[in-house]
Amino acid sequence: MASVASCVSSSLLLVLLMVTWRASTGAPLSAPSAERCQRGSELFRNLLKNIEKLQENEVLCHGITSRKVLVSSKSDTLLACTPALTQNTNCQIQRNSSFNETECMKNIMMDLDHYAAAFQSYLKAPLRIPEQEVALLSPTVEMIQSLRKSCSLPEEEGHSSSSSSKEEAAQMWSSDTFSNRQEMCEMMRGFYIRTITINRAVSYISSGEHRK
Repeated sequence: MASVASCVSSSLLLVLLMVTWRASTGAPLSAPSAERCQRGSELFRNLLKNIEKLQENEVLCHGITSRKVLVSSKSDTLLACTPALTQNTNCQIQRNSSFNETECMKNIMMDLDHYAAAFQSYLKAPLRIPEQEVALLSPTVEMIQSLRKSCSLPEEEGHSSSSSSKEEAAQMWSSDTFSNRQEMCEMMRGFYIRTITINRAVSYISSGEHRK
């Protein structure tokens, strides 16, 4: 019975570890993810801080009561970038070596393409306070584009998903500034959660744990 209880406890711990990895806003990145992303750690960390502030910004979210969280990107980042954990017969939790760094980074790049396009198209739609909203979001777009340029995968050259992202983003906004701001606030909250996942994923890749 003690052995069974131990295994149950380990199983619960496994679940808690996976949930914590998904939701934590903890330790910052330790190092760039690869030579192609030399400033990646710092840029991803800055992006997280930036989105954390924007998601509650009064200019963008003035009068918005909805607390909905909208993750509008169609990437599989959460699935592709979550380190797999396995449990052996002795109830010991181990890393699964099936983690695919390339697939994870590819999905992260899709996220960056999507949100950069979404913000850019939003700024071309009718705005409540154009000067302030442009001043708020333009630096974020530049930050995302810098990350996209610094961290692109070699095989992606000439095959960016940015064109399709721009086409999709162009359909997101209407002539109603309130509805647009509400969707932007909801999307910003979703992007914040996604950016936490991205930071943790890049940190995991930087650690080299998946190569052991």
